[in-house]
Amino acid sequence: MAQTVQGTAHVGPSSLTDQPFVSKWSSRYRGATVQDLEPPSALSLNPSDPISLALISAFERDYTHLTIVDSATRALLGYIAIPALQAQIDSGTVQPEDPLSKAMVRFQRRGKKYKIISLDTPLEELEEFFEGGSSDGQKQEFAVVTDEARRFVLGVATRGDLEEFVKRRPA
Repeated sequence: MAQTVQGTAHVGPSSLTDQPFVSKWSSRYRGATVQDLEPPSALSLNPSDPISLALISAFERDYTHLTIVDSATRALLGYIAIPALQAQIDSGTVQPEDPLSKAMVRFQRRGKKYKIISLDTPLEELEEFFEGGSSDGQKQEFAVVTDEARRFVLGVATRGDLEEFVKRRPA
C-alpha cells in the first residue's frame, strides 16, 4: 500500500523546538560536508518498475533506500525503504511483480518547504536533519542528496553514514 510522508527534508515551524540544536559530534566534523561522507551515487527507479527490480538492485549494491523518480521528468516522487518493502512482501501486502507505485512512500510537496541537502551541506546541518531539528520534529534515517536546484538526485546519505564518518575521525 502506497504511503505518503511530508518529505525527507521538510522544514517545520520553529515552535516545534524552543531549544537550538546542539550537535553531539560537531568537534569531529571540523568543516566537513556531505561530500566528505562520499555517498554512493543514487539508484533511482520509476513507479512502474516491478518491486522485484528494486529488491535485486538494492541487494546488489547493499543499499537500504532507493529513490523513485518520474520516468519522463526525473522529478523526485518518493522512495522505497528496502526493510519496509521486504516486510510488505512477507505480510502479503505487495507481491514482487507489483509496480513500485504500490509500495513506495510518496513525498507531499504542496505547501511544504524542504531543506535541501546537497554535497555542500555541513555535517552539523545533516545531523540536525537526522535528529528532527529541521523537519517536523521527526527523526529521519536518511536524506536525499540533490543539487542546489533540486533537479538531480545525487545520492542518499543515511544516519549510519554519518555515524561511520564520526567513528573514523578522531575527536
